[in-house]
Amino acid sequence: MFFLPLVIGISLLSLLVAVLLARFVLAQDQGPLEMQVISNAIKEGAEAFMRRQNGTILKLAVLLAAVIFILYAFVRSHHEFDPVNTAMQLAFWITLSFVLGAACSVFAGYVGMWVSIRSNIRAASAARTSLNKALQIALRGGAVSGLFVVAMSLFGVGGLFWLVTRFGHVSQDRAPLLIVGYGFGASFVALFAQLGGGIYTKAADVGADLVGKVEAGIPEDDPRNPAVIADLVGDNVGDCAGRGADLFESTAAENIGAMILGATLAYSAQQAGLPFYYGFLGVIMFPLVARAFGLIASIIGIVIVRTKEEGEDPMTALNRGYAVTAILVIVGFFFATRWLLRIEGNPDAWWKFFLCGLIGVLASWAFVWITQYYTEYRFRPVREIATASITGPATNIIAGLAVGMECTMLPVLTISLAILGSYHLGAWAIANGGLFGTAIATMGMLGSAAYILAMDTFGPITDNAGGIVEMSKQPEAIRKKTDRLDAVGNTTKALTKGYAIGSAALAAFLLFSAYMDEVRLYLGKEGESLFHSVDIAKPAVFVGGLLGATLVFFFSALAIKAVGKAAQSVIAEVRAQFREKPGIMQGTEKPDYARCVDIVTRGALKEMVKPGLVAVGTPILVGLIFRIFITPADKTIAAEAVASLLMIGTIGGILMATFMNNGGGAWDNAKKFIESGKFMVDGKVVGKKSEPHKAAVVGDTVGDPFKDTAGPSLHVLVKLLSTITLVLAPLFLK
Repeated sequence: MFFLPLVIGISLLSLLVAVLLARFVLAQDQGPLEMQVISNAIKEGAEAFMRRQNGTILKLAVLLAAVIFILYAFVRSHHEFDPVNTAMQLAFWITLSFVLGAACSVFAGYVGMWVSIRSNIRAASAARTSLNKALQIALRGGAVSGLFVVAMSLFGVGGLFWLVTRFGHVSQDRAPLLIVGYGFGASFVALFAQLGGGIYTKAADVGADLVGKVEAGIPEDDPRNPAVIADLVGDNVGDCAGRGADLFESTAAENIGAMILGATLAYSAQQAGLPFYYGFLGVIMFPLVARAFGLIASIIGIVIVRTKEEGEDPMTALNRGYAVTAILVIVGFFFATRWLLRIEGNPDAWWKFFLCGLIGVLASWAFVWITQYYTEYRFRPVREIATASITGPATNIIAGLAVGMECTMLPVLTISLAILGSYHLGAWAIANGGLFGTAIATMGMLGSAAYILAMDTFGPITDNAGGIVEMSKQPEAIRKKTDRLDAVGNTTKALTKGYAIGSAALAAFLLFSAYMDEVRLYLGKEGESLFHSVDIAKPAVFVGGLLGATLVFFFSALAIKAVGKAAQSVIAEVRAQFREKPGIMQGTEKPDYARCVDIVTRGALKEMVKPGLVAVGTPILVGLIFRIFITPADKTIAAEAVASLLMIGTIGGILMATFMNNGGGAWDNAKKFIESGKFMVDGKVVGKKSEPHKAAVVGDTVGDPFKDTAGPSLHVLVKLLSTITLVLAPLFLK
């Protein structure tokens, strides 16, 4: 069968395209020396932070890898699943997959950020002559990140599957259980990358805004602000590297979860006398093949994007590319389901599975537009917050909280319809096919992940380009072009957060189902009778769920407090520089940008450790404590309590992340609406430096750690809970 070579081949082709796009971007002009000086400062700060952050993550990953090996080799019980492999062999494969997942995630995230911090200056330079060229440079620079993340994820899962089946003495249907560590390694890196980058970017942003805009009354990206370089660095380490790691672990974990459910369905179909045409391998390879076709669709969507110099909103060009990508993803799903999901004796099953994928694609569209409604100032929610700013910061914050809470309804309805629709279509296709139907819907939603990530990274590239143009005092005509791109970039960053939480929600149900299947597989013949549901009426199971919900709130509190602590250091430093160097405001003295960059770096790396360890440690401790101390006669009580923690934690995490992402985005754009000069009060324009504007800046400051630190980190937390329980499931069985 050539399914695996096809997957590996498309992954390598996508990496080659990413390299060619990087070469295209790096070949562009870097502009005059004054622009290059600013760009080099951003580049040095971002690379220094990433080196230090990756060093910290590496130490933590090595420690956790050792713990995983010890737990698998010496703590877990022997089960019917592994009659051939010894405990040491299983410990080796699980630990190896964890290490490779972590390493690939770090590599993909670093490469994406490395290109993005070199794309900003080139986009800024291109804006001097052509809006279209600046747009293409920014998008293609972002596409390097998108393609590297998705292709490396696919290549890693496919390569590990080959290694395990070739050298691990495990059948194809059981092989996915030995590579679950890959998703966990990716999740572990993603959590710390998102936390560290999110704390960095928001601490710098809050410090720059409160002292620069509110106290000193100087514009955003003003070169007199000592925190401005740290703020521009933060856009890259938070939005580029952090979101790249987030979507890397999304695609890796969902691929493995879908492979586990596919293996279970293929076995069930074979037992019922309705085998799939290509057997176990065809069903197991379907998620990887579908994802590979999605990569091709994203490449085509990226390279066709272009805009008119005048008279067209650049967002229209990006939406056009996304539409082409989505249509090609649907076409790819049609061929993949028709090819790999045919069932002997049931010729109509494949198109029902295709409809499941279509539901996923439509759900991704819905999330993009719901997020746009709640975060763009063309619509009611943001305008309500702007209007509330007239009466001060308190009413602005009340309105923002209300919008954030309101915006959970439509996403939850979308998730519910997608899960129910795909489940029933899957069950209609074949008995016991419901869960695999939801897995296919998740694949459909993530089919355009590479294009979405390109749009996301487009945001910080254009933000940096605008900052470089302003700080180097380029002509106003150039700033107008970069402002147009920056406005689009703010929208794309908000949209991708909605997409990320939507995919996390569907993936969480998929991975929860995979966890239940995995536990039954480890229990062997006893599985169906001992572990077929989660009974929340049991005290231990109820407590597990309660701890899952509490984890979401406690983790969010730690992440937000981390931003506050780091921001206080930045604020103190900026105020001190204004006092020590009075010539800064007159333009006769230069601020010390490096001091601010160093302060934020040290603060972010220090503050990211505690919430990260809480997130990783809670499910492990709950499972092991319940296994050892709670109801010794019940073989599965610990696994059931962890399932409850996973289920309730997932629900709470999805709601909290939606609230924070959209609420924070709405606060941000309410401020931008007032700054745009389009906000009218009693027939008069109210803009910058007005009292409503000051109130909106306060609201935006509250929303900053919501939308760029705690909210995105919760996407990762939801999937981390799933992957860590998948990896450690056998440890929770007596």
